[in-house]
Amino acid sequence: MKTYLWIEDRKDKSGYIFWQTFMGQLCPEIILESKKNNSELVKAVKLLEDTENRYIVVFDNSFDNLQVVMEQKLLRRYASDKTNVVLMDIICFEYVLLEFNDLIEWIYASDDEFLIKREKSITAREKLVRAIQSGQVNYKDIREIIGYNENVDNYNVEQLSARILFDLTRNTGFEVTKGRIGECWIKSCCEWEERMLDDVCGLDASRLLLKEKMKRICEGTSLLKQFQNLGLEVAL
Repeated sequence: MKTYLWIEDRKDKSGYIFWQTFMGQLCPEIILESKKNNSELVKAVKLLEDTENRYIVVFDNSFDNLQVVMEQKLLRRYASDKTNVVLMDIICFEYVLLEFNDLIEWIYASDDEFLIKREKSITAREKLVRAIQSGQVNYKDIREIIGYNENVDNYNVEQLSARILFDLTRNTGFEVTKGRIGECWIKSCCEWEERMLDDVCGLDASRLLLKEKMKRICEGTSLLKQFQNLGLEVAL
């Protein structure tokens, strides 16, 4: 029996590259497949006829995006009819990186001036993650998040997570946009081709191999619990 991981991210986007790297290091036996977008992902589950193999579906749970909520209801209905389809519950890959315990310690050296210049972003990240982890969905009412971006009402949780992550990582080897994920997330230390002499991050002394990075991300985020709930063995 084969196991597939179906995601909505296109192959050339940062989300796909993250999952490709993560699964390749920790669960190389699982076959990653892109369904291009959430609608196509829902359709693929609906039309699935294979009963021999197992399918793990990653559908971004942007709980305050009405279109996503409607698509997710359909997905759950179609998946409930198939014994070989299981759903992972994550907001988006950007949120996974945002909630990573060691995020700030990896991005910045202890004396990095960004720790001061990006204080609002750092605080907004802390408050958002804490709110989501505690089940508090009215994160837009949190003073520090409003202080970070007064137009927060124009964002859903996936968009806000991506925005905060970009603001924290921009101009570093960890920079994340929808179209690009920094080399420091997907390569061993230090293989960042564009690194300058003054580009020093929190990993400068430890120099982790890629597999160790993926292990740390798994252990320091909700992904470990997700995999355990699915009965997946992760090579930690």
